[in-house]
Amino acid sequence: MTSLRIQQRERTRRQLLDAAVACLVDYGYAGTTTQRVQERANLSRGALLHHFSSKAELLVAAIHLIADERLKALHAAVDGIEPGPRAFAQVVNAIQDAMSGPPFVAALELWMSSRTDTELREALIPAERRLGRELRDIFTRALGDDDSRQTRVAFNSLVVLLRGLAVTSVLRDDAERSDEVINYWLERMAPTKA
Repeated sequence: MTSLRIQQRERTRRQLLDAAVACLVDYGYAGTTTQRVQERANLSRGALLHHFSSKAELLVAAIHLIADERLKALHAAVDGIEPGPRAFAQVVNAIQDAMSGPPFVAALELWMSSRTDTELREALIPAERRLGRELRDIFTRALGDDDSRQTRVAFNSLVVLLRGLAVTSVLRDDAERSDEVINYWLERMAPTKA
């Protein structure tokens, strides 16, 4: 296969994955059909089926794309944060940014749908575990910590809090209240000076 064909193939695959994520955000899991994705990507049915033989296969690939993009954004945000007293708030803000926006909304849609869709849940769990491990590693490294119990509890409570804020924002998007909640959490969870 020539380099040009490989690039075209990857471009088509990416168009389909981007369209799948956009459909998840706009129509939810139930409303995301392969027909809708194909139309959104402006590609033929044959192009879609060449890359993904089923909705489940398409969404599994979308899950991995979402996780990879969230990690890429987080790595970019934490590059250059030096361990120290200000690092904690900076890392929390970077994780908050990574756990928001359309890719995160698409991920939430998949999480909720996986409650009753066993195939989706089985595909989602490994991607989310990988994402969770990498998020925790970034959090721990940026704080210059050795993964102490306090850091693990702080990280886990942060992830639960951010997911809760994202779900709450579906019905009441109040950035000021979200910032207030995060600041409250920061005040109580910030590492104490040794």
